[in-house]
Amino acid sequence: MFKRTIILLFLISGLCSYGQEKIVHDLKIQGNKNLKASFIKSISTVKPGSKLDSLVIAQDILRLKRLPSVSHAYYQVFSSEGNQYNVFYNIEENFTLIPSLNVYTTDDDEFAYRLGLHEFNLLGRNIIFGGFYQKDIYSSYAVNFRAPYLFSNKLGLAVNHQDLTTQEPVFFEGETASYKYRNKSFEVLGLYEFDFKNRLELGGNYFVEDYKFKGENTNNRPELNVHKWLIKGIYEYNNLDYYYQYVSGFRSQFNFQYVTSTNSMLPDFFIGWNDFFYFKRVGAKGNWANRLRIGLSTNDNTPFAPFSVDNNLNVRGVGNTIDRGTGVIVLNTEYRQTLYEKNWFILQGNAFVDSGTWRNPGGDFGDFSKADNVKVYPGLGLRFIHKKVYNAIFRIDYGYGITKNATKGFVFGIGQYF
Repeated sequence: MFKRTIILLFLISGLCSYGQEKIVHDLKIQGNKNLKASFIKSISTVKPGSKLDSLVIAQDILRLKRLPSVSHAYYQVFSSEGNQYNVFYNIEENFTLIPSLNVYTTDDDEFAYRLGLHEFNLLGRNIIFGGFYQKDIYSSYAVNFRAPYLFSNKLGLAVNHQDLTTQEPVFFEGETASYKYRNKSFEVLGLYEFDFKNRLELGGNYFVEDYKFKGENTNNRPELNVHKWLIKGIYEYNNLDYYYQYVSGFRSQFNFQYVTSTNSMLPDFFIGWNDFFYFKRVGAKGNWANRLRIGLSTNDNTPFAPFSVDNNLNVRGVGNTIDRGTGVIVLNTEYRQTLYEKNWFILQGNAFVDSGTWRNPGGDFGDFSKADNVKVYPGLGLRFIHKKVYNAIFRIDYGYGITKNATKGFVFGIGQYF
């Protein structure tokens, strides 16, 4: 009898504890104008009837702050009735129809630009659609569609088309030749989000590469028109936190591609690289930002190696595609300081060092330490930031090389360099 009484008391105690568990009565969205409340609720973990958990709510808020359409988000909790509570997600929206501009020059009078327009919140559902026009001696364009939550709160789709034409240096032994290079491609990717921090992109790309020699081809250099298939995968771990212009945390993105070819001059190859990002708040107005890229590809002795040394990609001030390699190690580090902030406007200054080294086509890992392959470019820059417009960061940087055969130059663009 005594044992039965004890068991009964435990059961009653458990039921009472369960009955006192705090429950979400309703999730309410405030402050949104263009971003649909139904979309916010569909991607949120918190649901009516679920357990009230501050850690889960905080995770939802972080997810919302990563959306292009959200400049800031926070939550409030109010008692409803009994042990039930109403959760309010308060949204500060960004303007999301965004023009983009990238301009880059060097002291060799190189000049190129890219002008684009993207909507980052199409139909109020975080769908990105847009494109760009590029002038880099020749005209180029691209059209992009990306809907991370098109089919569910985990599954989406991306479709991209581009037709890029540039003048590219191709590095033969004892000679650097200039080619008119055209890459026309169609790409489809499936997007899957495992959880809040981990996601995967997987798909394919069909493209045509066309190399036409410029000038008098006295050494009978090859001209190519090659049809290729590319299988592509991207895995990302993202634990970044945003507070307006400030970023903190760690992010890692791994890219792998396998490319098939129909021409022995451009054989099948793989390429893989990992970008590691680390951001840290420094005091009230400082931000330390870092990006490390480590990459390798099939080590064919070919003048058409996949990794490039480029002004607008990895080393500010170095010039437009000045070298190529089959391996890369690049470290970008910069300190960003808010110099002035009032209402929507922010002026930010930065000091940076971009450094990198490459493995020569057909070379070995010792190439990474050769003086000819190492580039180090310190520099200074400014950022003009609009707090209420997504990625509305106009940047200007000046990089000055301090290593062998260095150049110097300005790099302009929209958005942070990384």
